[in-house]
Amino acid sequence: MSVPAAALSGVLAVLAALGAAHLVAGYVDPQSSPYLAVGSSAIDRTPPWLKDFGISAFGSNDKLVLLLVMGLVMVIFGASAGVLCRRSRAAGASFIVLLGIVGTFAALGRPDTETIGVLAPLSAIPVGVAVLMFLVHRATPEAVGERVSRRSFLGTSAAVAVGAGLSAVVGQRARNSVDVAASRTAVGTVTPTNPLSPPAPGADFVADGGPSFITGNGDFYRVDTSFDPPRIRAEDWSLRIHGMVDKEITLDFAQLVERPLVAQRVTFTCVSYEVGGDLVSTADWVGVQLRDLLLEAGVRSAAEQVYSTSSDGFTASTPVDVVMQPGRGAMLAVNMNGQPLPVEHGFPVRMLVPGLYGYVSATKWITDIELTTYAAARAYWTPRGWSDHGPIKIASKITAVRRSVGASRNTVTVTGVAWYQAIGISAVQIRVDGGGWQNARLGADGGKDAWRMWRADAADVGGGSHTVECRATGTDGTMQTEKMAPPAPDGATGWHTFAFTV
Repeated sequence: MSVPAAALSGVLAVLAALGAAHLVAGYVDPQSSPYLAVGSSAIDRTPPWLKDFGISAFGSNDKLVLLLVMGLVMVIFGASAGVLCRRSRAAGASFIVLLGIVGTFAALGRPDTETIGVLAPLSAIPVGVAVLMFLVHRATPEAVGERVSRRSFLGTSAAVAVGAGLSAVVGQRARNSVDVAASRTAVGTVTPTNPLSPPAPGADFVADGGPSFITGNGDFYRVDTSFDPPRIRAEDWSLRIHGMVDKEITLDFAQLVERPLVAQRVTFTCVSYEVGGDLVSTADWVGVQLRDLLLEAGVRSAAEQVYSTSSDGFTASTPVDVVMQPGRGAMLAVNMNGQPLPVEHGFPVRMLVPGLYGYVSATKWITDIELTTYAAARAYWTPRGWSDHGPIKIASKITAVRRSVGASRNTVTVTGVAWYQAIGISAVQIRVDGGGWQNARLGADGGKDAWRMWRADAADVGGGSHTVECRATGTDGTMQTEKMAPPAPDGATGWHTFAFTV
């Protein structure tokens, strides 16, 4: 048996094992597919520095990169199992068994996996071993005539690959039979008590290279710990509010949306945002005020945090005093930009608290809220080195530098955005090549919880390479600091510097 044939046998055995497991998972418990379970476990166990690097380097594509890396690891793993069979078939088979065991423990360790889901990774073991033994046999000239072996091996391998692919497709179709699309359609557009008007004319400077004021759902950044977004129908959703409260409350979706619904225009910022990065977006949200629910439950004075849990096990710790501030606008959102929440953004219900970074305030697929103390419960990111509290820091960034139209040849137009949620932006300034600061023209105000677009014309900019910096000032007088700091443990700081050439 040649090395290439042995390696191919091992790779195809792994693919067959994963395909079979995904097929079984589609019918017993979608989250128990070992590929997904191992991926989610990998996210949970990734060292903070590596996770931070992934988010900063790949942004919303970090999970796609993880998927590709896992695929490469699987190929190497399978090829190694096949090559090992040249010496000992039992040793090669043990690699496949090990793969199944890892997938089983990963599935059992997931909070969103049911016990019956263990059938999925366990099914991978006999299928993988059987396919490996079969292909190794077909690739062994001594076992079958050499001419037949060479002629039929590729055909047999192709048949196995097609079978593995079909198994995965059927499993995915079964998984998607949880008709979230129909549930989202049934939810439709809800009507708030305070409908929002479109952003005022002049709120953004799209014509000069700036972003649109409202970020479309498809462009809204996504950073979470879910390798594969939970698929929960609104009809199956419920929320429990308990812990240090006078009265425990349990709500289903229908009961939630029967309550007064309010609309808010809020900018989200991920704590992993790097100065000048893309992890900031704005949308119109509709939902129920969380403060009202907690007042109804009766929060006890000793409670320190709103400890929220997602259906996939993610947890966030939100300061009680922030959530309970009148006018803060903490909510359980059900609509985003006039549509039911997209699945990847938390359908059917997510939490959001303006003025806090998402890691302590923006629990997607929320199913549980416990009022407790910081000593009693540590949220997902806290043991990983992030702060318990995550108040937004004032920030600004440059989005484009262009030669000004209708102005002198030595004038450039600089556009950008600034934000300071829960407080608001009062001024933005720029300077070119370390010179004097000049005020930018602010776009129409979209509210204290939304970002502020800005535009400035810089004159006397000659040909060659240049840099432009920006800084913002909040309505409370806070000026953005020049000191550069990384995102960990509670948000990045520093002036954004943008290089350009005339």
